[in-house]
Amino acid sequence: MATRQEYLLLPANRAFIAFTLVVAFLLNLPPYGRMTWVPDFLALVLVFWNVHQPRKVGIGIAFLFGLLMDVHESALLGEHALAYSLLSYGAISLQRRVPWFGLLGRMLHVLPLFLIAQLATIVVRVAVGSGLPGWPYLLTSLTTTLLWPLAELLLLAPQRRAVERDENRPL
Repeated sequence: MATRQEYLLLPANRAFIAFTLVVAFLLNLPPYGRMTWVPDFLALVLVFWNVHQPRKVGIGIAFLFGLLMDVHESALLGEHALAYSLLSYGAISLQRRVPWFGLLGRMLHVLPLFLIAQLATIVVRVAVGSGLPGWPYLLTSLTTTLLWPLAELLLLAPQRRAVERDENRPL
């Protein structure tokens, strides 16, 4: 029976949270064209911080970054803002439940959030007269979910530092 290593996490630094959100936004900026499998890095980081630090990153920040994505992609103003707000609301609703599951369970909890956010953008686009993008459009949700373990590893790393300084440990 394998035991999962548990950490007592230090509080997340607001500057680190802001840095990760800006980096995720910058990763979304390159023009990927019609590649439907490219993950939404900003959605991933927003969900992560809304699950782990819902008081520091909330729906308002998600809405703001959604507006920035709308301006960047020349999309209908509010399309990404709506999607990211729904995403953050769902993540905040699940924030007490998600950490209790194993890695696969956590991934299965966030996959529907990413799908709902993408479906919201599809509904908005169809409502204004655009056509349906087809099922490959939903691959973004799958690839974003597959990055969840990497996000947990990278974004929780600064919080796993030892509280007491030990001269024999490098960190």
